[in-house]
Order: sequence, then C-alpha cells, then structure tokens
Amino acid sequence: MRHYPTNSPEAIGRVLAIAMMADGAVDSSELAVLAGKDIIKRIGLDPDRFDRVFYEYYADLLSTAHRQPNGQLELDGGVIGHLFDEIRDPDLQKLALRSILDIVNADRQLNGREARLVAQAFQHWEIERHEVPDASLPGRHRLPLPKTAEIH
Repeated sequence: MRHYPTNSPEAIGRVLAIAMMADGAVDSSELAVLAGKDIIKRIGLDPDRFDRVFYEYYADLLSTAHRQPNGQLELDGGVIGHLFDEIRDPDLQKLALRSILDIVNADRQLNGREARLVAQAFQHWEIERHEVPDASLPGRHRLPLPKTAEIH
C-alpha cells in the first residue's frame, strides 16, 4: 500500500474507500451518503481527489490483498491497522470513524466484514461509542453497532 502523509485528507479518504469496499462492492446508497452528508468536503478533499485516492486504493488492493474463495479481495487486519496509523489526530479519527459508520450503514445491511472494520477502528483508535456523535438525520433509524465494536 502506498503511504500518505499523517493526518492528510488522502489518508482519511483511503480509510473511507476501505469502508466502501468492505462488503465487496460500492453501493449507490454509499455514494448517496457521501454526497448527502458532504463527507468528501468535510475530510478536506474535492470529488476528483477523492476519486484518485479511491482508485489508488483499489489498485493497491489488487496487488496486496488476499483473494477469498468467493473471489472477494480482503486486506488482513495488520495492513488495515497500518493504514489507520496514518490518522493520528483524535478529532480526525472521530471524523473518519463517523464517516465509516455512515458508509457501512448506508445500505441498512451490516455484514461481517463491515462489522470487523468498524470494531477494528474503534479498538485501534481507542475510541468509545459515546465519543462518536450520531450524525443521522432526525427521524432516521440507524443500525445498531455490532457488539464487538463497543469498547468499554
């Protein structure tokens, strides 16, 4: 995996790309969340730079990931941990984690790979659930966090 400067918008953008690809494909609801919550702008990227970071991540994924029996590509937890290490500022970690939660909840179906990614982010960054504000819109129901993601 290529290296981005610590706390850079690109480092955060790559973490979001990981979340988008965690279930094996980018869903239109994930793209709608990115646009509707202005996530790309909030992390400091414009759409073209985010697209470049996403495609760089995908190229790196193709060359470094493990191919699962079902054909999906998966990074091991150690590699993801190194990528999480590029975001060290606690406020940026919380912004990234809030955005990850919005992305994995976009299709209203939390699969095992997404749940593991969320749990790893909470644990790696030593963030507790109450530290990540709920950014859902009034009247919207959100999926609960997986039990493994709640760090006490």
